[in-house]
Amino acid sequence: MTAPLPPALPALRDQLLDPTGGLVYHLRAARHRRRLWAPFHAAVADWLAGWQPPRAHLAIVGPNAGYALPDGFLARFERVTALEPDPLARWLLRRRPDAARLRFDRLDCLRDADGLARLADRFPDAAILFSNVLGQVSAPAADWATPIARHLAGRPWASYHDAISTAVPPARSTPCSLPDAAALPDVLARFWDGGELPLADHATFGLGGPGPRRYAVWPIAPGRWHLVEWVARPAG
Repeated sequence: MTAPLPPALPALRDQLLDPTGGLVYHLRAARHRRRLWAPFHAAVADWLAGWQPPRAHLAIVGPNAGYALPDGFLARFERVTALEPDPLARWLLRRRPDAARLRFDRLDCLRDADGLARLADRFPDAAILFSNVLGQVSAPAADWATPIARHLAGRPWASYHDAISTAVPPARSTPCSLPDAAALPDVLARFWDGGELPLADHATFGLGGPGPRRYAVWPIAPGRWHLVEWVARPAG
């Protein structure tokens, strides 16, 4: 079921070649999720097990098909609303055993600088989870941290997102937790040995302002690794 959207609000357009998913991603998932991705998915399951927002409604932005969401996660909430542009991902997500309370919404909350304000207004009672999407979609302004601080400060939200990606294999892959004072070089040193590391910066490191963060390495494909950051903030 998809909730109707007022004409004044920007709507998601169906995309099978979306930068956060699409056919290439589904093919990767079919090939790698059971083995190569399994340690990273275990880290996500651990993060989500510890995130217990005091809300009965979850709004989840960019869940794709829910490949990284542990079994039973959606059933923790009385209502779940997903914002997902990939029609194949929506088809797969609604077929999860824990998706009985799931509905879809067409709001495009990542298109422009006012998107997160519209997200907060449309779902005033919801905890919000950004499901590995913010590091894939460029921020409409200078960064994602500013609109999040402005529009989501009064509610519980969480995000796991790509901080950097690289073709250099990590020396270590054990997930870690670090205080808010940790700089990016300190985090990278937990996984990669010293020396210059060629990387792509996804412009999300330190999202959410002061507070602890957690990190894990995701081998998204052979020869490509992402450093994923987890941030969770309570209601203000």
